[in-house]
Amino acid sequence: MNRPAKRYFVTGTDTGVGKTILSLLMMRFCYEMGDCPFYIKPLQTGCGDPYDTDSDSKLIYRNVKELKGKDPADSVIYCFKNPKAPYFAARDEGRETDIDVKAIREFVDRKAQFFNPLVLEGAGGLFVPVDKNLFMVDLVKVTTADPVVAARAGLGTINHTLLTLEAL
Repeated sequence: MNRPAKRYFVTGTDTGVGKTILSLLMMRFCYEMGDCPFYIKPLQTGCGDPYDTDSDSKLIYRNVKELKGKDPADSVIYCFKNPKAPYFAARDEGRETDIDVKAIREFVDRKAQFFNPLVLEGAGGLFVPVDKNLFMVDLVKVTTADPVVAARAGLGTINHTLLTLEAL
């Protein structure tokens, strides 16, 4: 009998904390353990498309040997140019109504039929706006993923980390 795919949602105490590197390491580890993982970046901002130099999915696909030659666009649901919270980046492009959380959930559920585990990477921290009504923390719930928190190793880490854990 097949078990449901395990889902991990990599979030962080803030932007630039290392979520992508943590996701990359998780993907490598899963492959080394003989799993068949899949990386998902539901909302990518700060790049023109999934092939852009600043694309998180491109970084993952370029640095996980099992993904070389595969299309990083397969892992991205929404991509926006400005390096802002997804809602504001989408609004800048006149696409704020494009973000459909139900579509994100359906995408994740489809991938869970073929891959295990799923490694989802959030954008920014937990209270980054996804759309007009929802935050990244809501996306963790919607995707039924277990959160994994990336935090800095520096001044302010204890406070930011405890606040993030409290929010979860």
